[in-house]
Amino acid sequence: MSIGLFVLILVSVTLNAFAQVALRKAMLIAAPTPPLAEPIALGIHLASNAYLWAGLILFGGSIALWLGVLSRVPVSAAYPMASLGYVIAVGSAVIFLGETVTATRVIGLGLICLGVYLIAQSA
Repeated sequence: MSIGLFVLILVSVTLNAFAQVALRKAMLIAAPTPPLAEPIALGIHLASNAYLWAGLILFGGSIALWLGVLSRVPVSAAYPMASLGYVIAVGSAVIFLGETVTATRVIGLGLICLGVYLIAQSA
């Protein structure tokens, strides 16, 4: 797999991971105000939430780039690379949301990275 294709995958996956963090932030802001039991009130509240819109825009960008990836890389090689999103999402959640990560999760993330490396070598 060429460096350019790997970078395209990485950017797409990163946008997707950042979208997850933005959507989590949107729900942290919105959910306590109108309870989730009131979906219409929640929807109205979310419509004005910048984090929700940022998350949706990031998802859109991620999908557009992913289509470019799928046009050039077999699914059997590309899709496992998407698991790098777990690593990026965890790091982003720690930085932007103040979440904590246990040693067990770090080991799991390391195994994901090892698997992605092995798949990339065989692609």
